[in-house]
Amino acid sequence: MKSFKDVFERYQWEEVRSKLEKVNLFDVRSSLQKKNKTLDDFLNLLSPVASQELELMAGMTQALTQKRFGKTIQLYAPLYLSNECQNICTYCGFSLDNNLKRKTLSDTELMIEASVLKSMGVNHVLLVSGEANKIVGVPYFQNAVRKLKPHFSNISIEVQPLMEEEYKLLHEEGAHSVLVYQETYHQDVYREYHPKGKKSNFHFRLETPDRIGRAGIHKIGLGVLLGLEDWRVDSFFNALHIDYLQKQYWKSKFSVSFPRLRPAEGIIEPNFIMEDKDLLQLICAYRIWNEDLEISISTRENEVFRNNIVSLGATAMSAGSKTNPGGYAVDKESLEQFETSDERSMDEIRLMIKKAGYDPVMKDWDSVYSGF
Repeated sequence: MKSFKDVFERYQWEEVRSKLEKVNLFDVRSSLQKKNKTLDDFLNLLSPVASQELELMAGMTQALTQKRFGKTIQLYAPLYLSNECQNICTYCGFSLDNNLKRKTLSDTELMIEASVLKSMGVNHVLLVSGEANKIVGVPYFQNAVRKLKPHFSNISIEVQPLMEEEYKLLHEEGAHSVLVYQETYHQDVYREYHPKGKKSNFHFRLETPDRIGRAGIHKIGLGVLLGLEDWRVDSFFNALHIDYLQKQYWKSKFSVSFPRLRPAEGIIEPNFIMEDKDLLQLICAYRIWNEDLEISISTRENEVFRNNIVSLGATAMSAGSKTNPGGYAVDKESLEQFETSDERSMDEIRLMIKKAGYDPVMKDWDSVYSGF
């Protein structure tokens, strides 16, 4: 059965890096002028020299985003189900080797957390969990989606990679979208960051979006953990992945997120530093290359950056986030996955978006439209 692995193996990391270094200003300007952009154009817009055209790219990004999505920002909040994890990941607060308090929400605790989110006006919830199949496996997720479905118009999940049939089960329960991050597409470096656990299987994770697509999930979210490796090369491979998926699973929608390494218990320092201007360039490159791609910005980013990105490509933002299970009400001291940078409330974020001349959207889709 065909998968992204077949495409991925036709590219070499160092060859992509070399191409990025060889891009000149003429290449960048030619890509900006083209009507139909290709992956080669995306690579040109990612290149170091493209930063010289960042002002022009930002203006194009603003216009293209408004043309496709209007002046709206969808707001959502994560709901962490468990910080139990059987993987050792050297950058994550949930890593198995962190000897700290673990927590998995009971049904009662789940609904208490949900009630707090509802009081914040949240209608789109992202369910997040560590990767511990025996403790938080598919039956647990099915139960959580089933209980939350009457209360939220949109339920997304970000959990361990599953099998196609398991994604179908969650889809039938009401899961609208699935997010899965490769973390880094550099195979050798990937092994160093994931020395133990099921997550150490690079190719199983690489082919996860294929299984999600075959399961008929409405939206698939991808991204890399910015800071593990060269962000430019990693982002090219992420775009390559999205390009393949859009052609293969054309009925699904796609989103991209931009998690930068943030402080967490026991994690390493970033291997590569990504400045704000670099992240802006990356967002612009994605938008100019792909007008339909949804772009999500989390509370990992600081207030100033999030204030400005509202009008420069973002289509979705989390707000009021707690990254630990029970963090909204049940157990505020449980182990968090990472520290948030923008700690403003949902109401404060809504006000900020309105002041920028945009419309904060709490609900723009309902499961009733897909026959759930």
